[in-house]
Amino acid sequence: VMAFMMLVMIFIMFPRASVSSKRIMEVLETVPIINDGTVTVAKPGIKGQIEFKNVSFKYPDAEDYVLQNITFTVAQGETVAFIGSTGCGKSTVINLVPRFYDVTEGEVLVDGINVKAYTQYALHNKIGYVSQKAVLFSELLNLMLPMVIMVEIIIFKTMSLMPFIQLKLLILLRLHHADIIAMLPKAVLITQVGKSKRISIARAICRQPEIMIFDDSFSALDYKTDQKLREALKKDCCDATKLIVAQRIGTIRDADKIIVL
Repeated sequence: VMAFMMLVMIFIMFPRASVSSKRIMEVLETVPIINDGTVTVAKPGIKGQIEFKNVSFKYPDAEDYVLQNITFTVAQGETVAFIGSTGCGKSTVINLVPRFYDVTEGEVLVDGINVKAYTQYALHNKIGYVSQKAVLFSELLNLMLPMVIMVEIIIFKTMSLMPFIQLKLLILLRLHHADIIAMLPKAVLITQVGKSKRISIARAICRQPEIMIFDDSFSALDYKTDQKLREALKKDCCDATKLIVAQRIGTIRDADKIIVL
């Protein structure tokens, strides 16, 4: 009887496995349309600069353009906010910077070089990105984040680089509102890692990238946390270029430029 039951299970599972294997092979055999460039180092003297030159974009196989003739320049340290109705192309604009899609017409330049010329590793290494939906490996992150802070303190404190430690700790601790329980000579113990959105923001910021992209990341935060976050960004990340997609007027009112789509 058990043998017949196992045989029945095989007949049930085989079609599922067959369909799954076909889907997996479709992914593995897909030819990427985003190809690497060759540039790994930007032009000297330029850092965190973004420029859109007559950019138009439509999704593959679509008839209508989502974006048409978008032109603007963002200097280092500036904050540019994008606002508009749902579906107007706010997320599409910022997703052209890390090359999640390539432009249909025009150019997107980062540090004076077309993003298509960069290797994807070099381009992404300049960017801290927070998506609309936070994707985290929660249990692993809960363990890693305090460990990273502790390791940094152990390493850098012995090298007498306290300002560097303080800056990173300030950013990390402020942005996900951890409570400092005790500060030992070479370690910091932290409780309450915080919710996924705040952790995603902290994760993007902690390595201090040239460019920070927030795709409607603040809408999940309450107004008080939103305000504290913007104050921390303004104070501790003033050299980074920031692109913010937002729905709240209060979130973007202090931006250097506001682009309405």
